Amino acid sequence: MTRFVDVHNMVRWVAGRGPETIISEMIGYLEDDFRRWESFDKSPRVASHTPFGVIELMPTSDHETYGFKYVNGHPSNPARGFQTVTAFGVLADVHNGYPTFLTEMTVLTALRTAATSGMVAKKLANPGSTVMAMMGTGSQSEFQALAFRAALGITTLRVWDTDPAAMEKFVRNISPLGFEVIIASSAADAVQGAHVITTCTADKANATILTADLITPGVHINAIGGDCPGKTELDAAILELGDVFVEYIPQTRIEGEIQQMASDFPVTEFWQVLGDRAPGRTTSEQITIFDSVGFAIEDFSALRYVRDAVDGSNFFEEIDLVANPENPKDLFGLVSVLSPIGS
Repeated sequence: MTRFVDVHNMVRWVAGRGPETIISEMIGYLEDDFRRWESFDKSPRVASHTPFGVIELMPTSDHETYGFKYVNGHPSNPARGFQTVTAFGVLADVHNGYPTFLTEMTVLTALRTAATSGMVAKKLANPGSTVMAMMGTGSQSEFQALAFRAALGITTLRVWDTDPAAMEKFVRNISPLGFEVIIASSAADAVQGAHVITTCTADKANATILTADLITPGVHINAIGGDCPGKTELDAAILELGDVFVEYIPQTRIEGEIQQMASDFPVTEFWQVLGDRAPGRTTSEQITIFDSVGFAIEDFSALRYVRDAVDGSNFFEEIDLVANPENPKDLFGLVSVLSPIGS
């Protein structure tokens, strides 16, 4: 039998546990897996691009457990009444190939994306950071705010979005949670006095959300919106201002902000910083840029975390997902016991 967390149980669990608590705990799982980065199978995700959006498979394995996520990205979906991103994920036992855990990952991806941002910011942002500018107030924005409070102690949010309704939604959701929220009049206004800048927009285009003249010394840029070929958020000149950190270079060269740069543009994979193999922030004036596109190991960590967190609870059910004949060589026997059609 395979344990299954459906949307109803995921929502119940997150509401009861609390998103900020979950993000904090998930950061620990992410750090554990990033520290053993070299033990994982790694490859860029398998993507199917269409004019409507992209559908992707994101697999990895630590040679004991295999995991993958199915995820889409369709920027025009909200205008048609659909989510921009939906997902589900699976863990399987490497020794027999059987799926052991299946869960929705639309909500979980939002939590893991935020937790990844928080994990990286703990190493790259200046200590004492309290103000974050947020470019884009869509589905990911509230989760990012909670992650940065959990990881850094961010208390003030300066937000900007071209959609006033999205900003109203953000204020409605986040203000009761104890943040000071300032609605900016422009991107330039939003970044005033910010210690961290998060860009999380959805348009599948080479956009320029930030220009180089807006970036001040010491800032940490958390660029999470650009995540497929032809989709970026930063003026390429920004990437020349500081040090760029990524998840997995072969994937980020295709999908991240650095797709705008030459193939030998220098970047550092973050696992090396976490494992003290490479420097992260070295001075208070340094500009650090996390060019995040999302990687399969992060989903693996999130799946492991949820699997462990719901163990022994009523937040999952067991489903009969794998046909299991008494004789492993007699699969036909399972169906031949039925009466023939027309009898």
